[in-house]
Amino acid sequence: MNSEEILQQVAKETRVCTKCELQYSRKNAVPGEGPTNAEILFIGEGPGFHENEQGRPFVGAAGKFLEELLANIGMSREQVFITNVVKCRPPGNRDPKPEEVSACTSNYLERQIQAINPKVIVTLGRFSMGYFLPNVKISDVHGQARQVRGRLIVPMYHPAAALHQRSLKPTIESDFSRLPEMIATAGEAPEYVEPANGKSDNPQQLSLF
Repeated sequence: MNSEEILQQVAKETRVCTKCELQYSRKNAVPGEGPTNAEILFIGEGPGFHENEQGRPFVGAAGKFLEELLANIGMSREQVFITNVVKCRPPGNRDPKPEEVSACTSNYLERQIQAINPKVIVTLGRFSMGYFLPNVKISDVHGQARQVRGRLIVPMYHPAAALHQRSLKPTIESDFSRLPEMIATAGEAPEYVEPANGKSDNPQQLSLF
């Protein structure tokens, strides 16, 4: 199966997925969208109301802000792949549960990452960040590129955070403005080392991808 076929297969499977209870709040699964050979993969949290209605990621107010952020660095959403940690909307926009994140990432997100093989993964919000950088606070690491298991991970605040907390908007814009530089100097980014209170003794040994 080539990359495009893998992504199509993932999209097909998410639409009828019964691996967690989010199936009951799903109107449309939101597998993600973008070019198969995208250099940048954005991973958000989960679909909201508008995404659940349309089956597309980031189509509400946060999506408009994301498009503005991309435009500021000379890019459009058509050039990047956008997806979420969970592909179905958590009811009432609640946080996704650990078992929901686990079911979705192991069955779908990992396959998407392998198929796209992006130069950089930008995590939007703490749930996608936690998948790659466990046991850290987003306020401590946002905008700082790290090598995680051979991939460049850049944690950023979710665009929706700026809509709820206007004071975060300049921070998010600043983090985004440095994205081209981070991609250009990807090889110089330090390896992520899990904090001492972390659960893994040797994070470099993890082989999820």
